Amino acid sequence: MDPLTMDELDRALAHALQVDGRAPFSRIAEVLGTSERTLARRYQRLRSAGALRVVGLPHAAAIGAVDWMVRMRCTPDAAGPVAHALARRADTSWVTIMSGGTEINCITRTRRAARESELLLQKLPRAPRVTDVSAHCMLRVVAGVGGWPGRTAALDAAQIAALRPQDGPPARPVTPRAADEALFAALARDGRAALPALAAATGWSETTVRRRLEELRQGRILYFDVNVDPVLFGYTAQAALWLTVAPSALTPVTEALARHPQIACAAAVTGPAGVAAVVVCRDLDALYEYLAEGVGGLDGVLSAELAPMMRLVKGAGALLLP
Repeated sequence: MDPLTMDELDRALAHALQVDGRAPFSRIAEVLGTSERTLARRYQRLRSAGALRVVGLPHAAAIGAVDWMVRMRCTPDAAGPVAHALARRADTSWVTIMSGGTEINCITRTRRAARESELLLQKLPRAPRVTDVSAHCMLRVVAGVGGWPGRTAALDAAQIAALRPQDGPPARPVTPRAADEALFAALARDGRAALPALAAATGWSETTVRRRLEELRQGRILYFDVNVDPVLFGYTAQAALWLTVAPSALTPVTEALARHPQIACAAAVTGPAGVAAVVVCRDLDALYEYLAEGVGGLDGVLSAELAPMMRLVKGAGALLLP
């Protein structure tokens, strides 16, 4: 099988991992009606090809941090080097070259109480061919928390319920510790890393790692996400969407976007455009129809800006260098 295609079982596996990124293959196999060995082989094939990856990440607010969307306009010859410089930073994610190579978008994370030497724009790469930089604080993520709908349509409600982690409220309040940083770093590289590997990365025992993982998940500090290229699902048109919305319409507009299957993620942000989103469509014609009808039909949207995505340089989690 071509490693860069995904059949029905591959898509079901991707959906299952979005429900629970660390679910044992034995449990997923039972729900999907296949063998554990088959799923393990499928996962390894997709991961080795760079087609699918599970990452474990801390929520920004839970660790006293803030996420910012950064837009950088540049000359086309600067886009590649600047994007790769951004991607190598541990505090960036979703580094994307946009608009024919004249713009770079990314998300960067800062501490709430940053010192002057750590101010956001001072950390970004400097190049004379970068012509404009703007940063927009992400006030609230309003869509895409559970994954892009295009990759979460393979399982039915009963299968999702069988796979969903049965995390109850923590027995006691869970507070992030400095010692968790090594665990977060290891999970950012591989969200399905085995307990022995996580124990080696943290210096803890496997029992301690298992217990701490459960605490961080139950305390809503740690979550798992799946990186997978929409092209493998037959969606070839991706774009960043910036909406200027009347303040009184902000909640109705964001609630509507959360119901649109074309929206991979969306957030209310600071700046002239109050909402930033990522749109995924089958092709450019479908993208046009969504802009004209899906976005155009929303009351309170004053203007819209669309920037086609050309290349994803870094997704969520750590950059895996060859």
